[in-house]
Amino acid sequence: MRTHFAHSLVLTYALPAQVLRPLVPPGLDLDTYRAGEHDVEYGFVAAALVDTRALRPAGLPARFGRDFLLTGYRVFTRFRTPGGRTMRGLRILRSDTDTRFMRWGGNVLTRYNYRLARIGSRVTDGSLEFRVDSGDGHADLEVTADLRTAPAPLPPHSPFADARAARRFAGPLPYTFEYEPQTRSVIVVKAFRTQWDPQPVSVDVRRLTFFDHGPLAGTDPVLANAFHVADVDYGWHRGVRRAESGGVR
Repeated sequence: MRTHFAHSLVLTYALPAQVLRPLVPPGLDLDTYRAGEHDVEYGFVAAALVDTRALRPAGLPARFGRDFLLTGYRVFTRFRTPGGRTMRGLRILRSDTDTRFMRWGGNVLTRYNYRLARIGSRVTDGSLEFRVDSGDGHADLEVTADLRTAPAPLPPHSPFADARAARRFAGPLPYTFEYEPQTRSVIVVKAFRTQWDPQPVSVDVRRLTFFDHGPLAGTDPVLANAFHVADVDYGWHRGVRRAESGGVR
């Protein structure tokens, strides 16, 4: 698949590692960070909002693509191969889109399990706004990013020691993972992009319901970072099925 990111805004939330480990399937490890005087181990969930242009299968010219607004929730994970290589990537928790066509096509071509939502985005006076009204109310989100002050400092209660540490958890990452229980396999999808220079931004999150439902209900996530990138060509290679141990099948 190929597309152009007009805008990508990713909010990364920190939670205690033991809260997130049950969301990580066999074969994957939670990607963690230790911080604070008590040496707390954190895991992270990314809430990504993307304005895509000319999204299309590889090989088709841009004029045959379509524009979509996409949102997704992912947990930061690692996948080790038998040769000792470690892939850092995101395991899918939820995906939403603004059109029935993308919900159908995305679910035919990918394992992202897209749901339909009302999603709006606009840029005004140096601010980027997204509003998401999910069909079940479990992934509503209202956020405004201030693009004028980038690079912005870390959020007040971020566990990261500095911007360099926060940058390691700036999604999207090079890989996306999904678990296939019927074959006990991990599906690995590698992404590629151009001119990738995400900038830390200040955000005003007015509504976020994802952590109010499901396995994370009752948790107390902390905004750890927020990164924005614009005008980037982006694509995904065909997924590769690997054994839980990391070998290619």
